[in-house]
Amino acid sequence: MLSRIVHKTRYTYEGPVSHCLSEARLTPRLLPSQQLRDWQLDVHPKPTAIVSRQDYFGNDVSSFAVLDAHSELEIIASGTVDLSAHPSAVCPWTTSETRAYLATLAEPAALRASEFTWESPFVPWLPELARYAEPILASGRPVLEAAYELMCQVHRDFAYTPQATSIETPLAEVLEQRRGVCQDFSHVMIGALRSHGLAARYVSGYLQSDAGFEGAGASHAWVSMFAPGVGWVDFDPTNNLQPRLGHITIAWGRDFGDVTPVKGITVGGGAHTLEVEVRVVPA
Repeated sequence: MLSRIVHKTRYTYEGPVSHCLSEARLTPRLLPSQQLRDWQLDVHPKPTAIVSRQDYFGNDVSSFAVLDAHSELEIIASGTVDLSAHPSAVCPWTTSETRAYLATLAEPAALRASEFTWESPFVPWLPELARYAEPILASGRPVLEAAYELMCQVHRDFAYTPQATSIETPLAEVLEQRRGVCQDFSHVMIGALRSHGLAARYVSGYLQSDAGFEGAGASHAWVSMFAPGVGWVDFDPTNNLQPRLGHITIAWGRDFGDVTPVKGITVGGGAHTLEVEVRVVPA
């Protein structure tokens, strides 16, 4: 399936910005189930240059500087992605066997995945989160079956409520209030998995605009968990499903802080407003 993506980000400042330095993680990753047909990044006002690199996690990063005074900055990422369905994953390993495998660091795959078993800036270790997931993850069940049930539990227990939280809302508060948006759902599930010694990473991307998903129309987030012999398997607790054709992967990392779509620094400007619009349609 071919999908056409347009992602617009617009900053409007109350005063003039003399210059800004920014970086964007907006380019879809190349995966067996996802290939780029074309992709471009347009910035207005025109930057001096756009420099591309890969970060520690292999995500594409575009860095640019706008050195002319401006009161509005617009970033438009657009292109076409060729998607194929994720194959169904089967893993006979239990949660306890997977936890022991990751702890040994005996194989390269275990060593790489173990990086995602530790706490991170937005996903601290919380005893209450470990207790929340204990009936599922401490049971010794098949690891993918347990992760699926945990996804369903998070979806059932937390209300999708836009504007209820911000990225500054602590995970402990999200867990107490039981509401938030996709990044909160993902951080909760990631923290629960890590609290039981399992490897989980944060995935950012897009959803098909007309598929009826929660979180469409903006950047979306979901969870990827490591299963021995299989690799990384995706779970979307916001929509209570495993991604197949409707999810486009942009970047992954330990938490939201590693995959922020656009971030940077400005000189001047004062307060600002941010508008984001994402459209994903069949090409």
